[in-house]
Amino acid sequence: MPTESASCSTARQTKQKRKSHSLSIRRTNSSEQERTGLPRDMLEGQDSKLPSSVRSTLLELFGQIEREFENLYIENLELRREIDTLNERLAAEGQAIDGAELSKGQLKTKASHSTSQLSQKLKTTYKASTSKIVSSFKTTTSRAACQLVKEYIGHRDGIWDVSVAKTQPVVLGTASADHTALLWSIETGKCLVKYAGHVGSVNSIKFHPSEQLALTASGDQTAHIWRYAVQLPTPQPVADTSQISGEDEVECSDKDEPDLDGDVSSDCPTIRVPLTSLKSHQGVVIASDWLVGGKQAVTASWDRTANLYDVETSELVHSLTGHDQELTHCCTHPTQRLVVTSSRDTTFRLWDFRDPSIHSMWNRVEWTVCF
Repeated sequence: MPTESASCSTARQTKQKRKSHSLSIRRTNSSEQERTGLPRDMLEGQDSKLPSSVRSTLLELFGQIEREFENLYIENLELRREIDTLNERLAAEGQAIDGAELSKGQLKTKASHSTSQLSQKLKTTYKASTSKIVSSFKTTTSRAACQLVKEYIGHRDGIWDVSVAKTQPVVLGTASADHTALLWSIETGKCLVKYAGHVGSVNSIKFHPSEQLALTASGDQTAHIWRYAVQLPTPQPVADTSQISGEDEVECSDKDEPDLDGDVSSDCPTIRVPLTSLKSHQGVVIASDWLVGGKQAVTASWDRTANLYDVETSELVHSLTGHDQELTHCCTHPTQRLVVTSSRDTTFRLWDFRDPSIHSMWNRVEWTVCF
């Protein structure tokens, strides 16, 4: 009898487990059908041009994606529980350590270790926001230390180069794609001289080291040397407007404003004929500069060469070759007979003309620097 009752109870439990398992499977299947049934009904109700097989495949894929997200969500919850458990355990250990009778040195070491960890965590967490705050402070400081003083208006196209005269009177020079070069008064912003001798874009302007001469390079495959004579206008004294009424202030401001629609450079004295024209390139002359002393000039061109000229005779002294692509710039040393040329071939070259012999222009030393 006891054996039979035990076996009956065991069979009854097994039957209940199977029944509950089947119910759970039914619930799972019904829930999945409910989840997939709604989109399926929605898709079937819509006017779709997709074949039924493709639509079924899409529904299956969407179901798999949903299940993957569910698994990730469950894993995320489990990880959060583990983290909470670890935090509670660490908190409990910290209380035990604080309650124990430890030496002052051990307590100090523990506290410093915890403080360093907290500091590192704070640095890592708020690094981005702190960087933004520091950048905003830097920007504010730079803006406070810099302000617009004057705007020079007169060219009708892009400005490619700006230079400052090395002799008195000190003027600004600009080279523009509008085929002109202009000289400006720094103090008043007025155009002093307009050079219109080129028939192409003026790409570079450089002033002679000791005379009132300007060297300009142009897209017309030439470089021009032209002489200018300027007289700086006397700066007008600033009127005391404290005693002037509001209407008078408006009238004065209207008179002083420049006409932006007009050609400001048209009022300047215009130079149309160069003193010397340097013609040897077969491409755009992109840059030019004076050698120390001002008796020779160098030009860089898109024809992959740099030419050295004698200023007095306009003769070509030497052609510097070696670059594989168009030259982009040339520059000279202020006190030594050194020339640097740069090119689109990713190199720049240093040319040395310091040999005092009569053939120094031909016995050059060349260094090529590649990146």
